[in-house]
Amino acid sequence: MFRHRRHAGGARPRIIRTRISGLSFNKLIPNILTMLALCAGLTAMRFGLHGRWELAVTSILLAGIFDGLDGRIARLLQGTSQFGAELDSLSDFVSFGVAPSMLLYFWTMQGAGGLGWVLVLLFSVCCALRLARFNTMLGQADLPPWAYNFFTGVPAPAAAGLVLVPMMLSFETGGGGFFARPSVNAVVLVAVSFLMVSKIPTFSGKRFRVPHAYVLPMLLLVGLLAAVLVTEPWATITVVCLLYAASIPLSVRAFARLKRQAAELRGEDIVGDAPGAAAEGDQGQSTP
Repeated sequence: MFRHRRHAGGARPRIIRTRISGLSFNKLIPNILTMLALCAGLTAMRFGLHGRWELAVTSILLAGIFDGLDGRIARLLQGTSQFGAELDSLSDFVSFGVAPSMLLYFWTMQGAGGLGWVLVLLFSVCCALRLARFNTMLGQADLPPWAYNFFTGVPAPAAAGLVLVPMMLSFETGGGGFFARPSVNAVVLVAVSFLMVSKIPTFSGKRFRVPHAYVLPMLLLVGLLAAVLVTEPWATITVVCLLYAASIPLSVRAFARLKRQAAELRGEDIVGDAPGAAAEGDQGQSTP
């Protein structure tokens, strides 16, 4: 942008160049990843409409990967913003609240009639309530230091993975059969919906630090996991989801122990409250 400045005495005007302010591309990367997650969730519903179930579940898994990256990259690039946090919540609702419900309804729950629709609605509504609960707590005081590694309830991306476990197991068994029954999926839908809106503490792993002695074994484990994921993708993802579900009782026990130790240090009575609203991997705050 150019601006003319006229000097006194009729002198020739001097051209002053002013720089147009803009936003660095690095600041846009987290929002781009969030948009990719949103597009992946919408694409999953498109694949579901055409009965391409494996591609549909793969799209939701990709949305989960993008969702896990956007917040971390936002903090690394110092690109956190309120806009990014709100966009992340909307993306989470579509990709992990609506898309899994629609897939399950198209796949098997429509066979349960009106009850099947009610159950998939329950999952989506619980996801929306979880996101609303998280958004209303933005700006409040941070959790106590001892509770930094916990979420309140099961986060939306993990809930989407858990609720799709029967479908992934059906891929291993050739489709149909026991895991495609509406009754089996109904039980999973109700259980996971409850876990999302509950105050059960679950591990977050956001600030998990690997000791130096375990760096190489951890890298080796990641390499083996990648190899198994390529050869047996659905069995591997199912095992990971089931291991996460099995960790929930352990997280409850660990939270109770830390809370008891913190109360003893402060000389207070122990109260069995769950954590308030832990950060969950979004752009600057957490991903519920």
